[in-house]
Amino acid sequence: MNELHYQLDLLKAMNQKLAVKEKMYKMICDDANSAFIYYSFEKNEVVTMGHWHDFFDFEIQDIKDINLILDEMDESSSMSLRDVLFLEKSGHGISAMECKQKSGNVWYSFRTTVNYDNLGAPVDKLIVVENTTVQKNQRDELLYMAHFDSITGLFNRNYFVVLLGGFLRRAEVTHNVVSTLVIDIDDFKKVNDGMGMVVGDELIQAFGSFLKEFSSGDVIICHLSNDVYCMAIYDPSGDHTVEKIHKAIEKRTEEPFVLSGGQQTKITVCIGVAEYPEAATTALELINCAEIVMYRCKSMGKNSMQYFDALILNDFLNNIEMENKLKEAVFTSNFQMHYQPQFYTGDKKLRGVEALIRWRDDSGDMISPNVFIPIAEKNGCIVPIGSWVVEQSIRQYAEWRDKYHIPFIISINISAVQYNREDFVEGLLQTIRQYQVEPHEVEIEITESVLIEDFDKVISKLRMLKEIGVRVSLDDFGTGYSSLSYLKKLPIDTLKIDKSFIDTVLTDGATRIITESIINMVKALGVESIAEGVEQEEQYNYLKSIGCDMIQGFLLGKPLAPEEMDKLLQEI
Repeated sequence: MNELHYQLDLLKAMNQKLAVKEKMYKMICDDANSAFIYYSFEKNEVVTMGHWHDFFDFEIQDIKDINLILDEMDESSSMSLRDVLFLEKSGHGISAMECKQKSGNVWYSFRTTVNYDNLGAPVDKLIVVENTTVQKNQRDELLYMAHFDSITGLFNRNYFVVLLGGFLRRAEVTHNVVSTLVIDIDDFKKVNDGMGMVVGDELIQAFGSFLKEFSSGDVIICHLSNDVYCMAIYDPSGDHTVEKIHKAIEKRTEEPFVLSGGQQTKITVCIGVAEYPEAATTALELINCAEIVMYRCKSMGKNSMQYFDALILNDFLNNIEMENKLKEAVFTSNFQMHYQPQFYTGDKKLRGVEALIRWRDDSGDMISPNVFIPIAEKNGCIVPIGSWVVEQSIRQYAEWRDKYHIPFIISINISAVQYNREDFVEGLLQTIRQYQVEPHEVEIEITESVLIEDFDKVISKLRMLKEIGVRVSLDDFGTGYSSLSYLKKLPIDTLKIDKSFIDTVLTDGATRIITESIINMVKALGVESIAEGVEQEEQYNYLKSIGCDMIQGFLLGKPLAPEEMDKLLQEI
């Protein structure tokens, strides 16, 4: 009897322990937000647990009912999913996959684990089902961000480089060509500044959508940066040659892009082309070569396409070397000033001198200002160079004036970049005060390029300078954006007739008419005229006869070093 009680108590304790474990397992299953299918091969029993009814609206009562899951999933994954759900047929212990529900955008993951006995027969298995829609969407979003540009939907730069690398590896094996095009929208900054960044982004999207039409297995396109795109063509042929794509782009850009706000804007593009294996053998080098050519197109007038060649590369490398030398020269102030005299035409008396910067590099080569000044304007070196020129010129003038007591004018060239700085006027006046010269003894020379940025702002600064007494000269008239309409609005004292007119004034009737018209016009406006590049006595006599006020050129005086200028002043 005692033994029976003992057995009953033991059974009761075991049942209580099992109940506790069952409760624990149920809590675990319920908390997991998953659905479970447990199957015992020995008992041929199927149990569903967890959130089964949140996933499916049918019951699993027999092992064959698991096939009902296949009916719920996308057909493209049914064969692979069957192998996972009935894993025991393969003899494997664990397998998993992710697939999409047939209707809707819900994704499920299925993971099956099978236990086997010592003889390899399946004992039981567990199928775990989870809703992975959120994780799948997050992964897809991260994958999209890793591969595609958020503005245009084209490939981003990093992934494009990877794909282009694949093109190059294929081309190496098949001995094919890969053409790479860097495409840049001309004057895009004007769109952003004039119409706003939102409109600018929409234009980038619109042009990107057009370029996307060329996409194929052998043509890939990316949004490289801002208004720049890159296209790579594997084995260009048929409709996908560089020339045909260029013609298609030209045809599209003949028509304006109509944006969502109703704005219409036309664009032109510059295209640089570099080809594997001629230009480069790696993806980054190929893109860089195409980019170099694209910038070359821009410098030559925009709205064009050009192919990369060795000469362009040499020019680019020379410019890089020149930039580095120029930066070093700025740091060490490794420049010299020369001064070219200007004379009154009537009596050939000294009117003033134009300050001209000279640069001899470390190797002893004299670098022309026509070479290094444009580079300095692009890389920002012109600002410290310009400040140095202003300070040196006015300091030298003050020294000559105090030494020789001869009144004349120091004329200083000012670049557009330098002139457009907010602190230009104050900086100039500070230097004038520092060396105690009179403002009317200083003349700044500006070119017509200054007028492009903001005409009203330019005029405002010129008037400030005029009120202070600083003289203003318009340089290189007739070579840029010459317009009589703006000339009458400019508060200038002097207009310089460019050397290109003087070179042919004796031999070309049209040039004579233009030159005489300019001189008569500025005289009527109360502005003095200076002819540049006067090298012949005949040119001088002609200019004198038509009333040109002053001349400058090798006939009466070439640019002089300070010590040579000293000798000239001593003779006056």
